[in-house]
Amino acid sequence: MPVELRKRKAPAAPAAPAPPAKKASRATAKANPVKVAAAKVKAAVTGKNTKKPAATAEAKNATNGASNAAPPNDSTGKVKVGGVVALDGFGGEVETHDGEKTTLKTLVDASKNGVVLFTYPKASTPGCTTQACLFRDAYTSLTSTGLSIYGLSTDPPKANTTFKTKQNLPYPLLCDPGATLIGAIGMKKSPKGTIRGVFVVSKEGKVLAAEPGSPAATVEVVKKLVGGDQANGVATDAAGKESDEKNEDVKKAEVAGEVADTAAKLDGDVDGSGAIAKA
Repeated sequence: MPVELRKRKAPAAPAAPAPPAKKASRATAKANPVKVAAAKVKAAVTGKNTKKPAATAEAKNATNGASNAAPPNDSTGKVKVGGVVALDGFGGEVETHDGEKTTLKTLVDASKNGVVLFTYPKASTPGCTTQACLFRDAYTSLTSTGLSIYGLSTDPPKANTTFKTKQNLPYPLLCDPGATLIGAIGMKKSPKGTIRGVFVVSKEGKVLAAEPGSPAATVEVVKKLVGGDQANGVATDAAGKESDEKNEDVKKAEVAGEVADTAAKLDGDVDGSGAIAKA
């Protein structure tokens, strides 16, 4: 019997390889560069627009946070002249040169018309000695309106006691090693140290002065405040005196009128009805 031969299936033709993506994109770019550039611009613009709401939301939250926060005394956070500070706890606790613990509120309460704090970097140094002695020499006039004067530094009690004794200072010196009160009145130097300056506060906690300055300038600040108070006092006294003089003139006129009426009655024999009696 003859052998039957079977035909083999022809192998499938291999699939044509896909063109590389890079070559295709290059070809596309070469084919239509304007469209490709436009697509890139559109993608960039779309990306920015999607990010913008988030940025706006963050800015809005920041604005709301700022409005809810308590505003500082001024743009730098320092005490502001004309503003009123809450004296309770203000500046923390300090110590006098003789070791007594105290606070600004205690000093203000004990004063007649307010407190002057002049700050100095270091006791017994030339500039600080000049400043302390200027306040010493003008002490009587500076305290004439009821202000109490204190020197303030980060020096320890021993250094300030020596300073006070040697220069014969008539006012107490306050020791603030942690610079809590110095910082509260805006006279703390960053990162460390004390700015020479002067701070004046009234009995009601109103800030009358708060500024840095030279030894002489710090004294002049207080002199101007005291001079203004004295001028106001003189004006008040003058107004009171003028009022008293006017009242005295009125009284004299009234007395003169009564004397004239009495004389007229005696000369004209005025009867009880006020009519002059006939002879």
